[in-house]
Amino acid sequence: MAAGVLGVVFVAALAIFFSIHEVKEGHVGVYWQGGALLPSITDAGYHWKLPYTTFRNVFVKMQTDKVTDIPCGTSGGVVLYFEKIEVVNRLRRAHVYKTIKNYTVDYDKTWIYDKIHHEINQFCSTHTLQEVYIDKFDQLDEALVSSLQAGCNNNAPGIEIIAVRVTKPVIPNSIRSNYEEMEREKTKLMVAQQTQLVTLKEEETIAKREVIEALKQKRVSEINGRKLIAEKQTEQKMSEIENKVFLDTQKALADAELYTAQKEAEANKKIFSPQVYLILA
Repeated sequence: MAAGVLGVVFVAALAIFFSIHEVKEGHVGVYWQGGALLPSITDAGYHWKLPYTTFRNVFVKMQTDKVTDIPCGTSGGVVLYFEKIEVVNRLRRAHVYKTIKNYTVDYDKTWIYDKIHHEINQFCSTHTLQEVYIDKFDQLDEALVSSLQAGCNNNAPGIEIIAVRVTKPVIPNSIRSNYEEMEREKTKLMVAQQTQLVTLKEEETIAKREVIEALKQKRVSEINGRKLIAEKQTEQKMSEIENKVFLDTQKALADAELYTAQKEAEANKKIFSPQVYLILA
């Protein structure tokens, strides 16, 4: 009897031990009973579950899914492939139950891995090799973010697409050598253009200096001219003043001599008048 009780206690203790589980930091715990997903969600820490209940850790922080070896064919029929495309994404906690119920814990396979393959093939099939490899490559990451998020918003709104990083696609060696040669020629052209621009800038600088120097010389000449004119005008005024002083002096002397002569004439007239003459006689 005692052995039976101990056996039951041991089995119960064992069941309790295996029912205790850990939910890791950055995850939430999700549970199934009989294959049916339960709506209860647990946060990080230790929790207890019934023995016949299964659980999984589901990551709800930012994560990076790396999609590799993605083949695609351009509109011109050239086959190339992308070695790696990284998608930074996050599953919002509030949408964990609904997302996993609809798409299982491998939800990112449907809405990230498979979706990337689909979008890359759509992009390549409507563009030329030149556009895929050069002209529109810098726009591809933003286009993928928009298309991935649009698909998630319509079908799995709990998935947030944060960023996409696209590596340069691998193209056939013969074609790549042509592009490398084009890049070398483009680099030479850019260097030549920059050299030409530098030369033009130097010539413009020299021309501006010459203009500034000419303006400076012109201003100096104008200042010197005005100074010379002012000196001539001053000399002329001084000469006029001296002439006026001389004329005034001569006039004063002439007036004085005339006044003296007039006075002498008046005196002589009085001396030799008839009345004076009769008295003297």
